[in-house]
Amino acid sequence: MAKIKCVMSYDGTNFSGLQIQTKQRTVQGELEKALAKIHKGAHVKVYPSGRTDKGVHAKAQAVHFESDYNLAPSDWKRALNTLLPPDIHVNETEEVPAEFHARFDVVEKEYRYYILNETEPDVFKQSYVYHYPYALDLVKMQEAGRYFEGTHDFTTFSSAKASAKGSKVRTLVEVSCHQHGSLLEFVLRGHGFLYNMVRIIVGTLLEVGRERLEPDEVRSLFDGKDRQLAGDTLPPQGLYLWNVRYEETDTSG
Repeated sequence: MAKIKCVMSYDGTNFSGLQIQTKQRTVQGELEKALAKIHKGAHVKVYPSGRTDKGVHAKAQAVHFESDYNLAPSDWKRALNTLLPPDIHVNETEEVPAEFHARFDVVEKEYRYYILNETEPDVFKQSYVYHYPYALDLVKMQEAGRYFEGTHDFTTFSSAKASAKGSKVRTLVEVSCHQHGSLLEFVLRGHGFLYNMVRIIVGTLLEVGRERLEPDEVRSLFDGKDRQLAGDTLPPQGLYLWNVRYEETDTSG
């Protein structure tokens, strides 16, 4: 039995998220459909590094599956890309050790959020960036981002609808903001993320950018442990799962 790891990109616009759902088009559903065709109708379960919500994109989502077929990694890539729809593309495939797990072996994830900071929207980009027409103080947002770095209880910055139980303590190693013309890029890297955490953090940074909140006030938001204290949950289309990193020893076949 071979275990195969795939790294794939997808445009989340026309998906109801990654996780398989009844009567909904999902990334996992399309991937398992392609694998079933390769395996003559037999179901092959896909294990992702984590979920992405409806409308969220991925530059490098990682998944694994097991198969009795003895195909070279390049053949897996070719076969899957032949069968997958055009809004999913497998970038890399490799055989990994039997103990590897796409979710539990993650060392770090990187998300990026993109905002079009112009007065007028761009209809050709509306599925890929969040249009935000207000003046923003980039320096203050960069300062505020540093308060999110380190290990904290992120209850305030997690959706109140989250079903996952347990600790809300997470460690972020980077929360930064960069300007490229009228495009703002927010980069968040960490060991784990809560439901809607990235979109809420960026929404809070926009509050700082509009001078509704001072950068050093972010510290008190953690203490409150109250979702209502933080900024809005931003729409999904600006969010990208950018990279999933594993220890190199985990993925050497």
